[in-house]
Amino acid sequence: MKKQKAVIRFVLCIRNDGYDDLELRKVYQVITDPDAAEEGYIRIIDESGEDYLYPADYFVPVELPTDAARALAVVLLARVASCSPRSDA
Repeated sequence: MKKQKAVIRFVLCIRNDGYDDLELRKVYQVITDPDAAEEGYIRIIDESGEDYLYPADYFVPVELPTDAARALAVVLLARVASCSPRSDA
């Protein structure tokens, strides 16, 4: 059986009513969550590196070439890692 490649997905925030932690016009990485999607929500990774649920209609999908998506994911992960508390401190 052939193994599926993980698809890195991104969305653009177009609305943030009631969610001060969402930034308009910011790109967020999506974590696949079929249960959340059934309820009209989307799971994204925020600045803290944690994933949270938000209304799906607050975002629009962003289609990026594979290389661009990988590069953006690396940058976002590096940003999150620099904001996270160190576990060896």
